[in-house]
Amino acid sequence: MGNLKFRNAELADLNKIVAIYNSTIASRMVTADVEEVSVESKVQWFSEHNTETRPLWVVEDADGQMIGWVSFSSFHERSAYSGTVEVSIYLDESCRGKGYGKTILQYCIDNAGKFGVNNLVALIFLHNEPSLKLFRYFGFEDWGSLPNVAVLDGIERSLVILGKRI
Repeated sequence: MGNLKFRNAELADLNKIVAIYNSTIASRMVTADVEEVSVESKVQWFSEHNTETRPLWVVEDADGQMIGWVSFSSFHERSAYSGTVEVSIYLDESCRGKGYGKTILQYCIDNAGKFGVNNLVALIFLHNEPSLKLFRYFGFEDWGSLPNVAVLDGIERSLVILGKRI
């Protein structure tokens, strides 16, 4: 797992970034989107990332193939929250459950300070046990919960807010 490469995403990567994101929707485990999103709808989101404070990294294997992506997004637009970011990790279907998430999350923790980040926050569905397990493995703590805030296929789902001080 240590041979993963992280690089800043380029606009040319957006098609694959969106494809990986869309591949998670059907599971109803990862996102509250219930229909696939378009590349066009993610252009503004892409532009909200930057290499100084809000990176969007492409994760590549030793062969240079994109296996996933990870982003730091502003937790809130008010400036007092600038040191807190939401971390999001998305893996290609063929790469899930193989330990890549640990390598990626460790990279985020190790590099957060370079971006002025002192708190990492993750918003995870309560029924997404693999993601909860991953973040808790790295010492993320329960900072809050939003009970039954999403409805996926007629089923109410709760959101857990996990956080880690860096």
